[in-house]
Amino acid sequence: MEQEKSWGPRFLNRLPGIIATSITTLIATFWIFWGTGEMYHEGWWGAWYNPLFYLIPGTVFLALALIALKWPRLGGWLTLVIGGAFTLFFLNPEIVDGRLTINWPIFIVSSPLILTGILFLVERHNRQKRQSEKKPSQRWWRRNLAYILVLAPPLLTFIIMSANSLPIVLTRVDDGDRSARLIEGNGVSLVWAPEGPGWNWKQPWGGYPSWHDIALYGKQPVGMEDKPGYGQQDDDAWVFASAEDMQTYTLCRYLSEDGLTLMGEPQDIWRMPTNDELVRSLGRHGENAGCTWDGESQKATCDVRPDKESPLWASDKSPIYYWSADEYNERYAHYVSYNGFVNWTLKSGGNPRHSYRCVKEP
Repeated sequence: MEQEKSWGPRFLNRLPGIIATSITTLIATFWIFWGTGEMYHEGWWGAWYNPLFYLIPGTVFLALALIALKWPRLGGWLTLVIGGAFTLFFLNPEIVDGRLTINWPIFIVSSPLILTGILFLVERHNRQKRQSEKKPSQRWWRRNLAYILVLAPPLLTFIIMSANSLPIVLTRVDDGDRSARLIEGNGVSLVWAPEGPGWNWKQPWGGYPSWHDIALYGKQPVGMEDKPGYGQQDDDAWVFASAEDMQTYTLCRYLSEDGLTLMGEPQDIWRMPTNDELVRSLGRHGENAGCTWDGESQKATCDVRPDKESPLWASDKSPIYYWSADEYNERYAHYVSYNGFVNWTLKSGGNPRHSYRCVKEP
């Protein structure tokens, strides 16, 4: 009976710390899950430190949890400051028609951080009371159980995901040949452009041309300049290139026969590949992956899982998506990823992971 009476107050005394630590551990585990997946999917290229950037969010939250366990006051204030700064930065408060509006999804995401910071500060007060009443356990695992419970979920997540993905990225095949390549099989036979203006042509801003820019390259003035009647208009509407524009003005039409130079007039030798051609040309370890696409699903059906390997891809470059000639609608265009996914995004959405590669008949 004595133990039963004392159990309740002891549990309530620890409850703020338990809740705060659990929330922070869940957040850290989520970001480790996301970061590890993206690290192996899009971050495994170039310098050795490139992949590590994807682990920063999860590492920050894990560090917060560990700091708060050791020093609840410091951890509480750090969590409050980070959660508050995140909220203020992304909340975007505005007065619309005399009413205050905020970005509610951001508030829903950031509010647990603020609550967690408050709970850690309460835990600081409660811990001082517990330490004055009870001596710490002599057993190492009992004294450090909280640290073990915080570290285990994110570390296990990282280990399990790495065990699945690391063998794949470490066994990628890349012969380093960035010249024009003939890729045959699975009902498709095409020559793919060499590195240069027809493949992975990096722009001054650091990324690669968007579908919109590729489609309008040949429209006067020829080049990557803004085109009259397209882009941002006076009424804040955005006018995108169309599938017809892609056929008429595509950058690929201006490639020289060797694919190394952009000419002043259309040469009509090269073109942009379709979704079906991209999917059917995916491969792994020098063999065609046997992929087909039904025209609707977001993932192709493949005999083997394709990967970011030569001759179709350059594993030392950031692009993991190729634009296709196909549009999804007037705002969105299709792209194909190295692992067989077919998706769409804004036609103007160029970034360091979206690139293109022109093709011609052999």
